[in-house]
Amino acid sequence: MTPAPDARQVRRWRRYLADERAEAAVYRDLASRRDGEEREILLALAEAEGRHEAHWRTLLGDRVGYPLRGDLRTRVLGFLARRFGGVFVLALAQRAEARSPYAGDSDATDTMAADEVIHGEVIRGLADRGRSRLSGTFRAAVFGANDGLVSNLALVLGVGASGLPTSAVLLTGVAGLLAGALSMAAGEYVSVRSQRELLAASRPAPEAAAALPLLDIDENELALVYRARGMDEAQARRHADEVLAGGHGDAQPEHDDHEAIGSAPAAAASSFAFFASGAIVPVLPYLVGLSGVAAVAVASALVGLALLATGAIVGVLSGASPGKRALRQLAIGYGAAAVTYLLGLAFGTSLA
Repeated sequence: MTPAPDARQVRRWRRYLADERAEAAVYRDLASRRDGEEREILLALAEAEGRHEAHWRTLLGDRVGYPLRGDLRTRVLGFLARRFGGVFVLALAQRAEARSPYAGDSDATDTMAADEVIHGEVIRGLADRGRSRLSGTFRAAVFGANDGLVSNLALVLGVGASGLPTSAVLLTGVAGLLAGALSMAAGEYVSVRSQRELLAASRPAPEAAAALPLLDIDENELALVYRARGMDEAQARRHADEVLAGGHGDAQPEHDDHEAIGSAPAAAASSFAFFASGAIVPVLPYLVGLSGVAAVAVASALVGLALLATGAIVGVLSGASPGKRALRQLAIGYGAAAVTYLLGLAFGTSLA
């Protein structure tokens, strides 16, 4: 006869039951904001959590009692899933699955522990899809804002430490904001424009398609075109034969890579905005009239909070610890600012 569970076991089982219910609800909420394959995958995960829920119900029997609420992390995850969805919630769900206690709990089956590991990989795959969709924009936003935060804080603190008046520090900060943002915008414009020009130079000339019907079929020099593009001799000749026979393919590329790269003016404008959004933060105390140590302290605090936020966002999206990434971002930013601040003090002392 199986011994009756003690009070501690019952509490733990009820907690697991509540967490499984909450996790299943999260997946259903995420599924409600999607369609197609992703929706089916998330609903399948919710069903799997339902099987785990049934396991704890069976163990508890008539000890189930009133339904408990899931733990705080799962409830927050559920709130975010209902309101936002998206890759951020998937990344958080990935970390939640990785914290499953079932592997070390004899009351959970080996299958349940294995399920949680696989669930984490499924969520990782879904999160990777989202990361790939926003990677370009997100990278530009985070790194542009981070560059503005760190470079302008370093500039403002360095100039302020040298003993220059507040008006000069403010002017320097605004100049640094504009110079950095314009430099970022110009660099992005040139980069995107150059990519588009390189692609245009690689596109077949319009006259190539018109020349196809006039080619000598026996010589089939069209095969040389495809060999130049990277096909081996057999593939190139076979593809050229199909084109000349009126099968499929032509001298034009299948996809418009210009659309994937985007517009050069739009890229420049977004880079300007991202950098400026970070660079304005260290200047804010001076804009509202603060000066001296107070302005330095407030600017450093504001930039510190912004660095913690960007670091945490990077951590969440990468599936790593948000806290560690936030502290790393803060340490790097403050380290750069400290160097220029010390240099400003040294120059201020030498010029005094």
